[in-house]
Amino acid sequence: MTTGSPDPATDTDRHVPVLLSVNVGKPKNVAWQGKTVYTGVWKYPVNGPVMARGLNLDGDGQGDTNGHGGEQRAVLVYQIQSYQHWQQHLGRHDLSYGHFGENLTVDGMTDDEVCIGDRYRIGDAEFEVTQPRVTCYRVGLRLGEPDLPALLVSHHRPGFYMRVITEGHIRAGDTITKTRIGPGALSVADTDALLYLPRRDPAKLRLALQVPALSPGWQESFRDALGADGKASPARAAPAGTEPAWTGFRPLTVARIVAESATVSSIYLAAADGTQLADARGGQYLTLRIPAGQPAAVRTYSLSSAPGASTYRISVKHEPHGVASSYLTGRLRPGEILDAAAPRGDFVLDEGTGPVLLISAGIGLTPVLSILHELGARHSTREVWWIHSARGPQEHPLAAEAHALLAALPHAREYVLYTAATPPERHAAHARAGRLTKDTLATLAIPTNASAYVCGPEAFMADMRRALTALGVEPGRIHIELFGALPSINPGLTGQTRQPPHQPPGSPGTGPLVTFARSGISTPFPTGRSSVLELAEACDVPTRWSCRTGVCHTCITPLLSGDIAYSPAPLDSPDGGYALICCAQPSTDIVLDM
Repeated sequence: MTTGSPDPATDTDRHVPVLLSVNVGKPKNVAWQGKTVYTGVWKYPVNGPVMARGLNLDGDGQGDTNGHGGEQRAVLVYQIQSYQHWQQHLGRHDLSYGHFGENLTVDGMTDDEVCIGDRYRIGDAEFEVTQPRVTCYRVGLRLGEPDLPALLVSHHRPGFYMRVITEGHIRAGDTITKTRIGPGALSVADTDALLYLPRRDPAKLRLALQVPALSPGWQESFRDALGADGKASPARAAPAGTEPAWTGFRPLTVARIVAESATVSSIYLAAADGTQLADARGGQYLTLRIPAGQPAAVRTYSLSSAPGASTYRISVKHEPHGVASSYLTGRLRPGEILDAAAPRGDFVLDEGTGPVLLISAGIGLTPVLSILHELGARHSTREVWWIHSARGPQEHPLAAEAHALLAALPHAREYVLYTAATPPERHAAHARAGRLTKDTLATLAIPTNASAYVCGPEAFMADMRRALTALGVEPGRIHIELFGALPSINPGLTGQTRQPPHQPPGSPGTGPLVTFARSGISTPFPTGRSSVLELAEACDVPTRWSCRTGVCHTCITPLLSGDIAYSPAPLDSPDGGYALICCAQPSTDIVLDM
């Protein structure tokens, strides 16, 4: 230890836990892999007393407050015993207090002894243990050890957070006294393993949910792990949604093509072998391989058909410069074959009985129309609000179909707005003039206890989310369907300029073909890239990650076809049909839903 103080390992007679160092640090910008990370993981010892307050220590700060800091994570604790373990395991002799991003370096209070809900008196302050450390790439960045987030979990040495029960001054040398034992005797190490490692014990999950001190985020994760049946899943659960009906791609034949408007065509697809197609939920989508070039274009399209129909229907808007849409709306003919992945997606109707808002603009009506079909098939008695915006009747496909479905539902209301139509056109369509805005929704007096399903251009959906939230609809009830890639989750990165997805810079790779379906990019896997995530970043495909070592599952992505290998191996492999892209490499050509 390069701490400037004696190594506690030499004090074999010490039994009472002691605070060895108080460490603080303000967030700063750090260069990392050609990017800039705003992080507070750099902590340094403080001489003299430090005030422990409800949200933080004086002089301390966090760069990413979504995962660090706040009432439940006011103080991070790490033990000298773990320092000694990592010195040996990593062969490091340069570690100093604060090196693991902790606020309190302690002798004692090990992760296998300290329990969630334990309380401790240090100096004038009292603390309560709330959760293990959140696994995060930044601790690996701090030590120059990229695999460290996974190692902290697999070696059962994560460290833990505490909240401040009583504010007060603390300083290095203070003894640490346990003032209360947490209920359930659930240790920090066991709690960490319940979230990140396989073979979960349902009894321990239920026990964890009975510990009031456990932070709300971890409680939610454990409820998800238990599931509605109260049984723990054998592996980390995949994102919500029904399991795909088949793996990879299968051939579908074009049964017929119907021009819905001057710019939109509906394509009906049936099983090429004549068998019955698997049912799809309203709001789900198909991923198609379209022979519009080499390699074939891969695109996703929302279903607009009724669940249980004999064919799948997609309704495609012709884009003048769109390779795939031009082929589908101009060159495709009945009888041709398209390869399709199974229907997927969690933009699906909830099982409640409350009001439903179906809000769309332009071609965004397709998934909400499919949900409307599902409501009709159920003979639903729910209150249904159909709210749609278009330029005019020529750009309002499937209007008569939606109107007929709404007329058959006992508690349905229909509101159509045209932004560029004549009074006779609006009259014929029973449409209003103007744009769909927060003020428009306010005049409609929409029910605030509704579940809302919104689809349209990205700016429209962002506006609707803000408007619905401002009007009192709970954010968790607002469901957004994106035609393109999901929004990025890149904690800590700053100064990122968003660019359209593109081929990676440099010479083309020679490895298996990697296709990012939502982003419309296919490119060979290049030598020198360690993961599919790194390739996606080089292509400016929106990515979602946190640990980058196969622990947290933030990067879990549907694997539509192909095979992958992992390096490093994830601590808990995802369900079949999904990949952890942060540590995945393609073994064959692959297609990812991103």
